Amino acid sequence: MTAATSTPKIGLFYGSTTCFTEIAAEKIQQQFAEGQVELFNIKDVPLQQAEDFDVLIFGLSTWDFGEIQEDWESHWAEISQLNLSGKVVALFGMGDQVGYTDWFQDALGMLHDELAASETVRIGFWPNQGYDFAASKALTPDGEFFVGLALDEDSQYEFSDERIQQWVAQLQQEIAEVLP
Repeated sequence: MTAATSTPKIGLFYGSTTCFTEIAAEKIQQQFAEGQVELFNIKDVPLQQAEDFDVLIFGLSTWDFGEIQEDWESHWAEISQLNLSGKVVALFGMGDQVGYTDWFQDALGMLHDELAASETVRIGFWPNQGYDFAASKALTPDGEFFVGLALDEDSQYEFSDERIQQWVAQLQQEIAEVLP
């Protein structure tokens, strides 16, 4: 946390093939105080830079039949090597609930599972109401929440901005609750 403002510096790490995840990352950044969130395209930076932040947001998309976005896939082995113990982590994902209804947000769930052993403080779970899909690896065990913000630029583009605004407000509250 910065001494002058008492607000944590947040590292937002994303991978983006078609730039939709990058656009969402920029919109998330804009909802926070100016300069509070630093954006990192994991194609261009080592994922190890995440260790420099107390609060992290990771963004990725699900491709085709539940596959991980290519930049994340190339760094996947690094995730388990990161020292993220005690870090506050939120996730967001991009997916297509109509075109890939059986794999909606699967990469989001896979990233959540990969981080599970890292002893992070997980925030930002998002209700699954308002979506229409058949299956997802990104649901909590009770099935009521996604393990992060679920965005669908293909079928529900019109809801993305409002969902981002609501999610960031939720994150700000949750960060205040978990950080001294």
